[in-house]
Amino acid sequence: MDPLPPFYDDLAAFRAEAWRRLAEGAVTGRSPFHLPALATVDEAGRPRLRTVVLRDADGETGTLRFHCDARSDKARAIAAGSGVALHIYDAGAKLQVRIEGSARLHRDDAVAQAAWAGARAMSRVCYGIDPAPGTPLTEGGAYALPDEDPQARIGRENFCAVVVRAERLDLLYLDRRGHRRAVFSQEGEGWRGAWVAP
Repeated sequence: MDPLPPFYDDLAAFRAEAWRRLAEGAVTGRSPFHLPALATVDEAGRPRLRTVVLRDADGETGTLRFHCDARSDKARAIAAGSGVALHIYDAGAKLQVRIEGSARLHRDDAVAQAAWAGARAMSRVCYGIDPAPGTPLTEGGAYALPDEDPQARIGRENFCAVVVRAERLDLLYLDRRGHRRAVFSQEGEGWRGAWVAP
């Protein structure tokens, strides 16, 4: 039988493990934590769910970053003040992480500029797609994607870095010897956590 993980009965270690995996997922493309599902709420109160690419996660500040097109429905929802939720499930680790918080769009500031400069050319090109994401098409391929731009200009006007400030973490570890679930809330600069029934 596999040994239980060190965080099994340790609240602080459980939270630290979640942030460690999130930080690892931001830089490791094959990690299940690299592609979280993001939920927002649109202007009619309908939930919207999609996959995003995690680009940064910082447990010290309680923030995560992904990128989006300023013309997208997720950018509109965030700009209108929608709260956000992220969900990740790693089947190999038997670990689910749910994050709730607020999000802020960065378009013309140092955060956006650093994110744009750090993006790969093939990723930057996606922000130059025409027409805008979500526009109805007459057929599947009726859109234009520009060639890669060595000068990194194409698409920059549509690029947003999105920074999520985590306010609540819900962590679930599955094990036949007994599941463990903990909920953490951000309080000022720190976190308050408690075990809850799985």
